[in-house]
Amino acid sequence: MTQEKVTLEQLKAANKAFVEHEPRDLFYKAATELVRLVFEGKTKLTLAEALAVLLQTWNRAFYRYTPFDSRHFDEIEGLLNRHRQVIEGFRLRTIESFSTEDKDPVSKVFSEFEELLGPVGAAKSLHLLAPEFFPLWDRAIAKACRCPLKKRGQNAPSYCRFMEMMQEQVRNLGTGSGIDQNPLKILDEYYYCKFTKKWV
Repeated sequence: MTQEKVTLEQLKAANKAFVEHEPRDLFYKAATELVRLVFEGKTKLTLAEALAVLLQTWNRAFYRYTPFDSRHFDEIEGLLNRHRQVIEGFRLRTIESFSTEDKDPVSKVFSEFEELLGPVGAAKSLHLLAPEFFPLWDRAIAKACRCPLKKRGQNAPSYCRFMEMMQEQVRNLGTGSGIDQNPLKILDEYYYCKFTKKWV
């Protein structure tokens, strides 16, 4: 799946703009740490509580129309419990290992997350749960990558295509790129700065 290669220089410029203009990255760092502690059994917080830290800050647009009430929180807990085992498996992997055989299980888990959290919230949640395997997107990024978002429940095939694109970008960067961050996170910063915010 050919696409324009993102260069190291572009990533560095976007990272600089992202750090300067996006204070909500603090919530990403906090939520990432909380999720890690939950998986390691080092906190009394639940996985749903850790995830809620990110959802209520990075997915604010969705919650203008969907209340984050006790019922919604219970539904998130149920969703996580149903998919805990498969998520733990994906958490051990990187995007580079994504293969054709993964499309069905990825589509299944993405579809269930999407039904509850929308296509953007689903990607953000799955990324937080398995940060080196699931890439982030939003509507502007999906459109720019020729994967425009459809109605809720119809976006799993597009997300799998997007995973293939991000896999190609990570492979293009290579292991000696000098990037000391999760490549999926820094690629998201680039796409977010370029297509969502137009900062670069």
